[in-house]
Amino acid sequence: MATEHFQRYIGIDYSGAETPSSSLKGLRVYMATSADDATEVPPPPSPRRYWTRKEVAHWLLEKLSEPIPTIVGIDHGFSFPLRYFETYQIPPDWDTFLRDFHHHWPTDQPYVYVDFVRDGSVGNGAARSGSAKWRRETELRCKGKSVFHFDCQGSVAKSTHSGIPWLLFLRERLGQKVHFWPFDGFTVPEKTSTIVEAYPALYKHRFPPAPGMIGDQHDAYAIASWLKQVDTTGELQTALHPSLDPGMQLLAKAEGWILGVA
Repeated sequence: MATEHFQRYIGIDYSGAETPSSSLKGLRVYMATSADDATEVPPPPSPRRYWTRKEVAHWLLEKLSEPIPTIVGIDHGFSFPLRYFETYQIPPDWDTFLRDFHHHWPTDQPYVYVDFVRDGSVGNGAARSGSAKWRRETELRCKGKSVFHFDCQGSVAKSTHSGIPWLLFLRERLGQKVHFWPFDGFTVPEKTSTIVEAYPALYKHRFPPAPGMIGDQHDAYAIASWLKQVDTTGELQTALHPSLDPGMQLLAKAEGWILGVA
């Protein structure tokens, strides 16, 4: 029988709506532990009914600072296609990408909508924009939408453009405490927490929604439940080490990779 690598499993269905401090019905957090199945995590007590992106980032900072090996799956893109790096002459280095992106797309700042940057009233999105035809290798393999495909059903563009600055926030504060997969490598060190890019469509067929559960809840629930299940069965280690040749592994360390894509 497989031995679990992690003790805590967090699934986040993300939302790129409104501002970083807006209460968002579409932003949901579920958590499972070695002993308990995934249940919804409510936002911190406040007049707001739902999580804000800022609250989620600070909550993750708190949880990932604890000495409990945790795997977090978040449903948005963590990086961009190689074409983007080439077009803007950015070295294929994730830390360089994060800082450069945040400089042009400060979507973690107060009162900033993604559309404000798109429209040019905040930041400089025009200097760092991509084409909806550009897709990462991992998106091609799972038929996922481009991180630049805005204003369409099932778009991940807004959640990606609003979520990446918060990855930088966590990266700068947690340092070596957290392994950002696969940018820090495909092997997660023992007793170390990790953050991975998740795609609920790959997992949720295994976990039917409970009565009354809306789609965003189901997606977060499925991420957390799947992470726990595959860690228990040993499938997680296979997912963390997809069968990629050395060139594709280098590409994935720049573009990122969706956990569970072969």
